[in-house]
Formats: sequence, structure tokens, C-alpha cells
Amino acid sequence: MTPDMTTRQQTRHEELGLTHKQAQEMYRMMLLARMYDERALLLQRAGKINFHVSGIGQEAAQIGAAFALDHQKDYFLPYYRDYGFVMSVGMTVRELMLALFGKAGDPNSGGRQMPGHFGCKRLRIVTGSSPVTTQVPHAVGIALAAKMRNEDSVSFVTLGEGSSNQGDFHEGCNFAGVHKLPTIIMVENNQYAISVPIAKQIAGRVCDRALGYGFPGVQVDGCDVLEVYRVMKEARERAVRGEGPTLVEAVMYRLSPHSTADNDMVYRTKEEVEEHRNKDGLPRFKAYLIECGIWSEDEDAALRTELKAVLDDATAYGEQAPFPQGEEALKHVYAEEGQGTWQ
Repeated sequence: MTPDMTTRQQTRHEELGLTHKQAQEMYRMMLLARMYDERALLLQRAGKINFHVSGIGQEAAQIGAAFALDHQKDYFLPYYRDYGFVMSVGMTVRELMLALFGKAGDPNSGGRQMPGHFGCKRLRIVTGSSPVTTQVPHAVGIALAAKMRNEDSVSFVTLGEGSSNQGDFHEGCNFAGVHKLPTIIMVENNQYAISVPIAKQIAGRVCDRALGYGFPGVQVDGCDVLEVYRVMKEARERAVRGEGPTLVEAVMYRLSPHSTADNDMVYRTKEEVEEHRNKDGLPRFKAYLIECGIWSEDEDAALRTELKAVLDDATAYGEQAPFPQGEEALKHVYAEEGQGTWQ
């Protein structure tokens, strides 16, 4: 018997204000990010691309955050593993493939940057680069501008826990706390700063560092997409009410090597990785949707087939696209009359 929709108990995502369709879309983006990441690793191993920095295991935090933000008002400063995030705010798989292959049409840098160094004007993604955590002061500056203009927008910035030891992080937090700026700083604590485990990086919790700067710090299960969404939604509401920044520490585990140039078995064991694979947010959320009665194994198989076709198309598109012309090497380096901007 079908339960009466007026009396049935709300699901967890409904309690958070999400519809069934939105919850299913969250899962779709998580799966797309995972399959994109796996495809990129295969392309690198096949010699088709030069380099890839993987974000496998971190999708739940990225998608949970993206769904809690305003894609028309907020500004985003993601770090180099945030494929799930940038796709959730509008970057296409084709565009990511153009970056992987270093092609002229790459919206991030026209093929100049390593893949994962995001920047897209139309999506309000602020250009980043390789020096870690430089994006935190940038996000704080954007938040200051929003406050001065009385805009109800926030800036959202991510980084790894290792780079939370950098001076840029602390300077940005201090300034944001003093001026009560509308920014959300999310540290994706994946347990490793390249090869250095968390126990050798930080003596306490990352989120507790916010106390010294006068604003809340929250630790959240980064493998629980709905809990990240809840925390992020509350942080955004605080920011637009004028209550200042929030530091979110999303705790997860990096299931893949640091990059395709890394042999992670030198500093951790297969047993450790497998232990954390059992806590992976992707199958965990799939199981939740099935338990809620709004997803099935047949639907999952159909979605995987659909996303494989998307990836096949994007891979071919990226591989066949033209490389930048040599004479464009100095474009956007020196000022030029009528010089355009990346879209």
C-alpha cells in the first residue's frame, strides 16, 4: 500500500528543503564527477594527456556546498580538486576536457594552465593558480566589496587542510573576522598534504582555528552530502544577514593518489585506502536514495550509460579541438588595446 503523502514521514533531504528531483540531481553530479575523474586518470595513463590531479572521494562535500550557494549572485574560488563543484555551478564536461588536453578553447586559461586551475567569468569562478591558498585573501577581498556595496552575496573558497598552515589562510581569516565579511572558507580535509598525513600537519582541528579570528568553525562529515549542504546553507544565511564568515572543515579521505605524478603506496597502505573506501560518500548516497524509494539499480545503470556517452563525446571533442597558436603565447600577459577577457 502506498503511504498517504500527507502523513508519511519526511525524508532527510526534504527536511532540509530539497525535493526528490534535487536529491537525485545531487547524486547525478556526484557520479558525473567520479566518472570524469576516472576517465581523466585513464587518459593520462594512456598518454593522451600529461597530468591530472584527482578528487576521488571528495565529491560529496563539493556537491553539497554547490547546491547550498546562489549560482547567480555568489563568487567561487575553488581549489584544484573541485571538479564536482565547478560542474555543479555550470562548467561542462567538454570545457573540462579542453583544459585536460590544453586546447585553445579551454575557458579557464586558453590551455595555459595545468588542468584543475579553474576560472570562468560567466560562472563567477575566479581564476586561481598553483601557489596554494592564495585564493583565500582574494575571496576575502571579494566579500569586502560585496559588503561595501550592500549586496546579498557571499564568496566561497576551498582549500586543502595542508595549505591551511599557510600565511595566506591566516591573514585572510583574520581580515574576514575583523570586518565580519560574507565569506565561507571550506577546508577539504582529505587527510594528506601530498604525502604528509594529518597527524604530522596539524595538532588540533582545523575548524577550531576560527575561534582565534572571532567567527564560527564547524567540522562536518565530508562524505555526507546532505550534512554538508545543511552546514553550508546555514553558513550562507549567516553571511547574508551580516553575521560574518564561517570556516567549514569537511573531513573526508583522498582515495586516489595526490596526482598522476604521485605513488601513494610509498606513504600509505592499500589496506588503509580500502578501509576508507567503505565510507565513500558516493555509494553511501546512492544507498540512501534507494532506501527513500526514489532511486533504483535500473535507474542507476541507465544513468551510468548516459554519463558514459557524455564523457565519450567530451573526450573526442577535447582531443580533436585545436591547440593555441604560438603567437598567442603573450596574450593576456601584457596590456593590449581592446584586449578581451576569458569567458
